[in-house]
Amino acid sequence: MPLALYLLALAVFAMGTSEFMLAGLVPDIASDLGVTVGTAGLLTSAFALGMAVGAPLMAALARNRPGRSSLLGFVLLFAAAHAVGATASAFPVLCATRVVAALANAGFLAVALTTAGTLVPPDRKGRALAVLLSGTTVATVAGVPAGALLGTLLGWRATFWAVAVLCLPAALGILRGIPAPAAVDGATGALRPELAQLRRPRLLLVMLLGALVNAATFASFTFLAPVVTGVAGLGELWVSVALVLFGAGSFAGVGVAGRLADRRPGLVLAAGGPLLLAGWPALALLAHRPAALFALVFTQGALSFALGGTLITRVLYEAAQAPTMAGSYATAALNVGAAAGPLVAAAALTGTLGDTGPLWASGALVAVALAVAVPVRAVRAAG
Repeated sequence: MPLALYLLALAVFAMGTSEFMLAGLVPDIASDLGVTVGTAGLLTSAFALGMAVGAPLMAALARNRPGRSSLLGFVLLFAAAHAVGATASAFPVLCATRVVAALANAGFLAVALTTAGTLVPPDRKGRALAVLLSGTTVATVAGVPAGALLGTLLGWRATFWAVAVLCLPAALGILRGIPAPAAVDGATGALRPELAQLRRPRLLLVMLLGALVNAATFASFTFLAPVVTGVAGLGELWVSVALVLFGAGSFAGVGVAGRLADRRPGLVLAAGGPLLLAGWPALALLAHRPAALFALVFTQGALSFALGGTLITRVLYEAAQAPTMAGSYATAALNVGAAAGPLVAAAALTGTLGDTGPLWASGALVAVALAVAVPVRAVRAAG
């Protein structure tokens, strides 16, 4: 794989750390800013909603600009948003910084996904996407748990400052490693034909499935800390252990998706879908047993990212006729799910199921995905 892909993955690592880090910081943010845990969890939805809306918008605005300058600008804006967020004293201000950061992240990821596809042969998009997403999975393995530990020791604001600082080497890597000319082919073409691709049922179907699977992932991941400390009765430091295991599983899942998404997507979906569906209720029922909790957290991380990565790869294939906007469609699908999942989970959290409510909500979301996918054979994408 080209070196440029790994430099892009470094920036994705910084941004992924921010996107996932709230899973370990929600209780502290809620206490510090005087809001409920459910309300603080909505920061994840605000971030994801900003990415879902911002992905096509930012991709459209950046499509005629040099790839390197667009990527660099998005990373620096992302860093600035975190610096402001670290000093916020009111929840609405922090929420606003999350939206700005999301817009920057959306623009970066949309351009980076499209760029990644142009750096490899047409039949290796899955492998390229796996390298890019490895930045996210390494963030869940290392960045997010480290952020949770830093937040436990020094407060949640220290984690926001750390993300801002982490963006600086990523920006330097983009400046030094990405060629100055535009990296995205076809940037001067008309926008309307690319937007018209969204009328294709196959593309919309795969986007819907990707959104549902990612909604299930974020529904539970956002509220994993209360499960560890409340249901399992473990100390706060064990939240970092759970996050590491989820991240290790997601890394393994992305690796599988990278090898199979190009040639055997149906196998990943047919085998992984039912297992993912069974795993969320099992986690809800066994969360009070630490050994089972940690084993299932790893497994669900692997299955979630294997299926999610495969579906997003299929979005890039289905949107091949939209060379500058395909990455934004994949980003939007991911983040519609990431926005909806915590909203559903927050509602479940206040019900009779308590802290395990988000886990049951994740199972329901996967069940909906399978109910849509099973009767529609078009999910087995061409190629």
